[in-house]
Amino acid sequence: MNAARRPSRERQSVRRVAETWLAGIRFSGFSIIMMGVLVLAVVVLAPSIAAYAAQRQQIAEAEAEVARMEAEVARLIDERERWNDETFIVTQARNRLYYVLPGEISYLVIDDRDPAAVTNADRAVSAKVTEDRGDWMRTMLDSVMTAGLAPSVTDAAPAGADDPAPTEPPAEPTEPPADEGNR
Repeated sequence: MNAARRPSRERQSVRRVAETWLAGIRFSGFSIIMMGVLVLAVVVLAPSIAAYAAQRQQIAEAEAEVARMEAEVARLIDERERWNDETFIVTQARNRLYYVLPGEISYLVIDDRDPAAVTNADRAVSAKVTEDRGDWMRTMLDSVMTAGLAPSVTDAAPAGADDPAPTEPPAEPTEPPADEGNR
């Protein structure tokens, strides 16, 4: 029974604290009028503030659109300037239309691989190849030393190779023995 009384005593003590706290709050006429004005201001100004925020958002979107259009205009002006250059026009005719100047020969390479092989060619071969850090200075030095110490063409050729005349005299054509009596 004693346990059943405790919650009711605690509730009663909470009620007393709440009642004393509420009894301590006193509203004057001025406080009530100011709260009413504040609520009225919120009710009156809330739609205007919402409209202001929506208009600011529209303005920001319009400014972003104007900036995008100005960038597009600048890009198109640059494009027009490039098309006024004769070198650019010739380059575009060569690349797009495969035009050649008189006397030139044009070669067109057609990729006859299947589409699966073409898409696989775009991938990197391996991560090791792209990330490998070798001693490039040592490799360059080895290459220079190999090229510098290689025998020259004149040193490597045999002694008689540069002579247009062969080392042995050509064999003379043999004629059948002439009859001495015919002379």
